[in-house]
Amino acid sequence: MAVINKKKQTFRHVACDALAAILATAVFFAGRKYEFFGASGWRQVFEQTVHDWKFYVDITLIPCFWLLFYALCGSYRKIYRKSRLKELVSTIRQVLIGVLILFFVIMLDDYIRRPQDYIRFFLLLFFLQFGLTYLFRLIIISITNRQIHRGELEFPTILVGGGQEALRYYHALQNQRQHSGTKLLGFVTANGENTTEISALLPCMGTYEDIPELIRKHKVEEMVVAVGDDTRLILGKIFPNLEASNLLIKIFPHTTDYLIGLVNSTAVYHEPLIEMQLDFMPIGQKICKRIFDVIGSLLCMLLCVPLYIFLAFGVKCSSPGPVLFRQERVGFRGKPFNIIKFRSMYVDAEEAGPQLSSQHDSRITHFGVFIRKTHLDEIPQFFNVLKGDMSLVGPRPERQYYIDQIVKKAPHYRLLQLIKPGLTSWGQVTYGYAENVDEMIERLRYDMVYLENMSLLMDVKILCYTVLAVIAHKGK
Repeated sequence: MAVINKKKQTFRHVACDALAAILATAVFFAGRKYEFFGASGWRQVFEQTVHDWKFYVDITLIPCFWLLFYALCGSYRKIYRKSRLKELVSTIRQVLIGVLILFFVIMLDDYIRRPQDYIRFFLLLFFLQFGLTYLFRLIIISITNRQIHRGELEFPTILVGGGQEALRYYHALQNQRQHSGTKLLGFVTANGENTTEISALLPCMGTYEDIPELIRKHKVEEMVVAVGDDTRLILGKIFPNLEASNLLIKIFPHTTDYLIGLVNSTAVYHEPLIEMQLDFMPIGQKICKRIFDVIGSLLCMLLCVPLYIFLAFGVKCSSPGPVLFRQERVGFRGKPFNIIKFRSMYVDAEEAGPQLSSQHDSRITHFGVFIRKTHLDEIPQFFNVLKGDMSLVGPRPERQYYIDQIVKKAPHYRLLQLIKPGLTSWGQVTYGYAENVDEMIERLRYDMVYLENMSLLMDVKILCYTVLAVIAHKGK
């Protein structure tokens, strides 16, 4: 039986993508020599190509560009779980964008006799890059999928649930016409269900609270959740404690899940499941997001120096007390940190305990009303972003006191703790400040939309909406 080796499989994909880029670049370079510099015959083309120093620069730098670009697009995630059809669509999209970026850079030093030459050479570069890249990817994916279907490659899996839903999934798995690569190690109980029947088929490995330890101990790759109506509740309790971002989570669906289109299967002969990944952004985009956070925060802090001075003076004159206000909030993976704001309330405003602000809150100073309306009380949080506690964009962090109340009604709130909180969020610019727990839960819907659609483009969109909200004084 083949052993799962993600590093080796990733190397195969990277090496083949690099080889495809080198070959495509070399052929395209030779084609340009033949077309523009009057070379006649392949021998002369070869001689002119290999004696041109630009050729060696191109076949070195351009493949590096493609590998970086593919990594940013997330091509090297889910390295063992690839669909040939989805990879076809993904490769077309990636190569089209990449060629648009490269084409005119490459062609800058060429003499173009006719406008049609641009189209011809654009198509040549696109089809060379796409054809070679997808050919190598297709070969790797086909070999890998054949190993999975033959049962030569299996992924260690834990089944969450021990009742009838789990039993149904077990029998569905056994009756599959093709091997799906799922290797059930055992099951964990979810809510004290009767496990008599499934215990005869699979070993019980503990409860859902033991999942993080089981993942580390057995190097679990997949987790199948089959607990019926309690799925959301169980997921909400499990997710904050999971550290394996590459863990693939599969949910055994109900009939209603089919009707509303949640179920999506890429294999004809396998049991259709709802799939979730805890890694919401490709590693390349995560790096870019962090770079964007640091550079954006530094620029804003430098540009806002006069504004910081003005706001500090305004806060100091509005009422006795410190200029800055620090409060403990819960951040990434439930880790507490101190958020920084310009103080907008009188000192000891929460003497009677935690309270959410309202539109006509007597605890807010006159100057505080202004800075809350314009969201200017939030700008010291650029320090939190630089420190790494927060991002420019992400769900707003809450206090543990309110989180405890929210999860009682909406346990899936804990999903938001799988990403860094933000200085601004889709929920804040769309819904605004929440004045009570019910409004927090209502705003949660918008933050969940962000979670499902995280991207750098989405972050830019939210930042633009935030600037408009500041200008329009839409805060509370």
